[in-house]
Amino acid sequence: MKSTGIVRKVDELGRIVIPKELRKTLDIEEKDPVEVFLDEELIILRKYKPDNSCIITGEVTSENKTYVGNIILSPQGASILQEEIKKNIYK
Repeated sequence: MKSTGIVRKVDELGRIVIPKELRKTLDIEEKDPVEVFLDEELIILRKYKPDNSCIITGEVTSENKTYVGNIILSPQGASILQEEIKKNIYK
């Protein structure tokens, strides 16, 4: 884990502001859910991704399928991956 050098104060309601640069780096938009974890003395924040989200598009649909044990793809994600593979194999 690396230090960003950013320090924020907790307001009277217990809130902190995640700096815009960090939100942009982590692709966290307004209203995005964020998971909170505790690890001994650390509070860890992570953008929430449901267990069945596509690794390419991030979509969560009932049509998502699991491949090779833990690779989850939506139909759109599978199409994108298929096109990328075709481009790279048949150059």
